[in-house]
Amino acid sequence: MIPVGSRDAADPTKAFPIITVGLVVVNFLVFFYELALPPAQADAFINQYALVPCEYTSQCPIVPGTPTPFWLTSFTSMFIHGGWDHILGNMLFLLVFGIHVERSMGRLRFLLFYFVCGLGANALEVLTSASSDVPGIGASGAIAGVLAGYLLLYPASHVDALLPLGRFYWPTRVPAWIFIGLWFLYQLVLSVVTFGDVAGGGGVAYSAHVGGFITGLILVKIFSRPEFVDVIRARQQPAV
Repeated sequence: MIPVGSRDAADPTKAFPIITVGLVVVNFLVFFYELALPPAQADAFINQYALVPCEYTSQCPIVPGTPTPFWLTSFTSMFIHGGWDHILGNMLFLLVFGIHVERSMGRLRFLLFYFVCGLGANALEVLTSASSDVPGIGASGAIAGVLAGYLLLYPASHVDALLPLGRFYWPTRVPAWIFIGLWFLYQLVLSVVTFGDVAGGGGVAYSAHVGGFITGLILVKIFSRPEFVDVIRARQQPAV
């Protein structure tokens, strides 16, 4: 299913989600930069600024041109994408869910939450693929944490989605806990099936998605503003 909105999320404020929109803009700017590079330079850029697990475990040499210190790739890798499907899918999920999570936390807290979830995603990818030299790229680990935050903050909300049926997509509305729960279950199963083998997972680091999601579950209460959470809970109570 493809998420397209969440109309009944009980936001505590209608503040413009400048951090969510800003992250989307920066991701697209980096992607357009990638597209502007000749193929050889684009490959070199990805290898230098992606997260390569074996570099972190000293099981392979660091690629020449990698930023110093090399752990900066834990951050730079979050802004690199491998194609239009990759970036459009990630940015759609970020917009649909990030807007509401940002409003529950405030701008600075949400930005920190986003990056910490991304770091949690990268950490689990390194732990489960210690010898892998496959470059890890994309914002999906951080966005997985955003999904976890949304699930805990807005459990009674629904997700407007497009359901693929044959050649067509049908609009539907799904409880958030079902949509996000099934998404996480899918990532968890595939992370187990492809444990330690990113290439075997079609180049997708499912363990990073799991790591980001778990990080989000653990930290959402720390980063969300208590007064905003009280408003969300009050608005989600059924009318008497």
